[in-house]
Amino acid sequence: MTKANEDNKLVKNVLVTVFNKEPVLPLLKELKKLDVTFYSTGGTMQYMKEKGFDVTSVETITSYPSIFGGRVKTLHPKIFGAILSRKQDPAHQSEAERYDIPSIDMVIVDLYPFAATVKSGASFEEIIEKIDIGGISLIRAAAKNFSDIWVVSSASGYTDSADILRSQNGYVTYEQRRKYAARAFDVSSVYDMAIYQFLSGDIPDSFKVSMPDANMLRYGENPHQKGVYYGNLDDVFHKIQGKPLSYNNLLDIDAAVNLIEEFELPTFAIIKHTNACGVASADDIAEAYQKALSSDPAAAFGGILVSNRNITTQCAYHINDLFFEVIIAPGYDKEALKLLSSKKNRNILERKKDFSLPEKQFRTIMKGVLVQDRDTQTAGPGKWDIVTAEKPSDRQVEDLIFANKIVKHTKSNAIVIAKDNHLLGSGAGQTSRVDALKHAIDKAKEFGLDLDDAVMASDAFFPFPDCVEIAFNAGIKSVIQPGGSIRDKESIGFCDKNNMSMVFTGIRHFKH
Repeated sequence: MTKANEDNKLVKNVLVTVFNKEPVLPLLKELKKLDVTFYSTGGTMQYMKEKGFDVTSVETITSYPSIFGGRVKTLHPKIFGAILSRKQDPAHQSEAERYDIPSIDMVIVDLYPFAATVKSGASFEEIIEKIDIGGISLIRAAAKNFSDIWVVSSASGYTDSADILRSQNGYVTYEQRRKYAARAFDVSSVYDMAIYQFLSGDIPDSFKVSMPDANMLRYGENPHQKGVYYGNLDDVFHKIQGKPLSYNNLLDIDAAVNLIEEFELPTFAIIKHTNACGVASADDIAEAYQKALSSDPAAAFGGILVSNRNITTQCAYHINDLFFEVIIAPGYDKEALKLLSSKKNRNILERKKDFSLPEKQFRTIMKGVLVQDRDTQTAGPGKWDIVTAEKPSDRQVEDLIFANKIVKHTKSNAIVIAKDNHLLGSGAGQTSRVDALKHAIDKAKEFGLDLDDAVMASDAFFPFPDCVEIAFNAGIKSVIQPGGSIRDKESIGFCDKNNMSMVFTGIRHFKH
């Protein structure tokens, strides 16, 4: 049991002002057991009284009513004096006595939901009204004076706070108050950042980002590098089983989720070092997996598996023969899950339906940050320019769409070869487009995949006609690329002479 000393403070007087009322009730009940004095105002005070708490109104202390439709309630010297006065400073306590300023030991705040109001599509006026002034001021004041005040600045701290009160008989240590003060300034900074970004528009004057929930990783990309993931994966996945995800796992999972988002047909993909080494769409997910694995069974070893359909028992039987790090799917049949979970080190993730990918991407470079929109465009046939005399067949059109989706998510320079909604070979991250194509062809041949009448996708234009010539000689009959080279006519000319079809999308998909 914690006892009183210079660093430990006993909670006696508590100011409560929260937007969401129900979550705070268990914490209030723990405080009531300690016979504390509660101060509150407005809707929070009404709620507390309805639940049987004795509450002193802030207006009783300030002798001033809530004004301007509730915009000004707690903004008063007596309230902030009670929070900011140093309890061990005789001069402060003398002033507090002179001006009849009460003592407050704990402040509990839950701010107006500004970010949620923006996300809801509310009007500009409604959003502005959800900018909390009194609450944010209370949080900052209490956090500044953490040597004397304990501040609980959001609902996420209620459970831990109740546990502290219960286990320490109402006392709070200096280190605990300091920890909660740091959380309070985090809450404050995130809140202010959301307001700044809303008022600044699409391109703010300065780059600001705040991600909650630091998750320490074993290491970064390599064992000698420290690694941390900031964010809440529980918003994205339900983790059914598995060891802690590594830095590299998370990079590959991100690549997998971004790629699989492109497909509507039952599709399975296998990711290695953020590039797809196997992708296929089929009538059922078991067939899609088997085709995806055949793209490159060697590279699939130790990879990340992702599906846009539930994993069936039949599919799981095939998957179970492969060593893999992570599998991601919208769901799993009961028997499939039993089979896959037989090896405990496998990470089995169930993707949540309401998750959406972020609109912005950023990365640090040198002494700055690059920010861009996520690449959300994939041109469909309605926007293609068929530049050759030969037009792609219906089957080729389907394959061109398929290949173009994959090449969009492949490291540049990138070439993807596909047929029958099946990745046959890819060349990723090569310093020349010719090397990327040769690598893709070699991969397909290595695993006995037939390139006759296959299609080719390129993430950027062909600077010379050599790529279409190499592709033709390998059996490829149709090409999709952005176009835009000053030598486009040479590539088109070669295609026309050899009855190849080629389409321009007008959209480049560099990925570095």
